[in-house]
Amino acid sequence: MLETTNLFAKTTATDYLGDVLSDTLRSMRVSGSVLLREEYAAPWGVAIPNASQLAALFGVKAGVRVVAFHLVESGHCEIKLENGETAVIEAGEMAVCFGGTAHQITQGANPQILPVASLLTGGANTLRPAAAGRVRGASLLCGVFLLHDTFLNPLFAALPPLLRTSVSQPGEFHNLSGVARLMAQEIDRKSLGGGYIVERLLEALCAETIRAHIATTPHHEASWASGIKDPVVGRAVAAIHAQPGEDWSVTRLAQGVAMSPSRFAARFAATLGSSPMVYVAQWRMNVACRLLAGTRQNIGQIATAVGYESQAAFNRAFKKHVGVPPAAWRTHEH
Repeated sequence: MLETTNLFAKTTATDYLGDVLSDTLRSMRVSGSVLLREEYAAPWGVAIPNASQLAALFGVKAGVRVVAFHLVESGHCEIKLENGETAVIEAGEMAVCFGGTAHQITQGANPQILPVASLLTGGANTLRPAAAGRVRGASLLCGVFLLHDTFLNPLFAALPPLLRTSVSQPGEFHNLSGVARLMAQEIDRKSLGGGYIVERLLEALCAETIRAHIATTPHHEASWASGIKDPVVGRAVAAIHAQPGEDWSVTRLAQGVAMSPSRFAARFAATLGSSPMVYVAQWRMNVACRLLAGTRQNIGQIATAVGYESQAAFNRAFKKHVGVPPAAWRTHEH
């Protein structure tokens, strides 16, 4: 069992929010790639495949979620999801397709639709404005975020299928506009080491987009974002993340935030949308999946690390939440 104190210390709202969000973001090992930075003259359109097809296009391994994003630098475009949802993205706004649905980005009536794969393989951008004064319709920076270990990750599960946010105004908890500006400048500069810097800025861009979403999530909405911002529930979640192998119970978690078990359990469920012990079990399984994929620890050691007294009990819990035994999951992931 992992060592811990009987009671976890009080902390400020900013501290626990930062700790939990940092820990959960770090668990996804975010990376990214810029695909296109182009100008388009209306009518135009680009088709983006779904997450599975994008993963095949990039040759990423199983378990990596490929998430497309579109940042409109000037003009506007319409994003049309395969499920019928549409949204207009204006200059200074960004759309991130965390749901992984195939979609098109378009502008104007009856546009020619080019598959993004043809542009990535060196195909000519026939949608670019002509040199002889053709009016520009939009300028976009498009790319992908690569997210690891999203299975049973509470942050990823809380993200909307299509996240829209403004990059033009800084917020209290994020600096999205600054990161987007730095990335555009670095791409334009084309200096030595620029590729490395852009890769790091893409990580920051994803994190800042998520922080912007969390900052604007209504407090009355039951969600993970609301839960980690709550001064009571957020401290409990921080403790669970810090020590997933501890012998947690509703009583122990309630004791740490100086509440009765019944009041704590009700507040946790109403704010975060899940019972405390269901959350503990799901986070333990997320940690276990990462240990199975990223370490050589045997299954018994992993069972102990995430709070199970026997490998048999861990095997049962893992199969209940994941659908297959841990040994089969480890084989599949590799």
